[in-house]
Amino acid sequence: MANHPGTVLSNKLLSHIDGPRVALTFDDGPDPYHTPRILDILAEHGCPATFFVLGTAARNWPGLVRRIVAEGHSLGSHCYSHRRAWFLANSTLRREVALSRQVIADIAGVAPRWFRPPYGQRHAVMLDAAAGHGMMTVLWSRSVIDWGPLATRRGIRRRLQGAAAGDIVLLHDGRRRHNHPERTAAVLPSVLPALVDRGLRFIGLDQWRPV
Repeated sequence: MANHPGTVLSNKLLSHIDGPRVALTFDDGPDPYHTPRILDILAEHGCPATFFVLGTAARNWPGLVRRIVAEGHSLGSHCYSHRRAWFLANSTLRREVALSRQVIADIAGVAPRWFRPPYGQRHAVMLDAAAGHGMMTVLWSRSVIDWGPLATRRGIRRRLQGAAAGDIVLLHDGRRRHNHPERTAAVLPSVLPALVDRGLRFIGLDQWRPV
């Protein structure tokens, strides 16, 4: 697909202000078990992040959405129900985007500025809908692959340790289907300080000013 207005297709942050920066992003939550664990770890290490939440999960666990915001993290929409865009009618795609944004805004008291389509599928109708609601679509430059058969602790650790200045890193805090957020949570306490020791600093996307 050609580049689309409002989409961060380079998936890279500006890294020259205030030193090299990395954005950790978590998809598919909030989850009643894994999201609190990950939030605790991030708080312990002073690490802001961005959570792309599902509208359905936000409705089920509104207190976690409010906790994400209260603890200084950025909030994004990951659609309402995480269905594959290519199998949905255009009207359904627009509803998925609009409903998720509204649910999140009603719970958090602030509308999400960021949007990530399920599976990273850049369907033009969905991107247009997100832009129409004032959201910028953000994908990622590095995935720790904390899902499926490659999601071993060793593999997740190695891929996260490879994060570099400007990276937008894809992780998961939601347990749906083949995700393994418990393994991500297990490696974060050792990898976060190691990245800081390399001179990297973490930001939520709300702290990023695209140009």
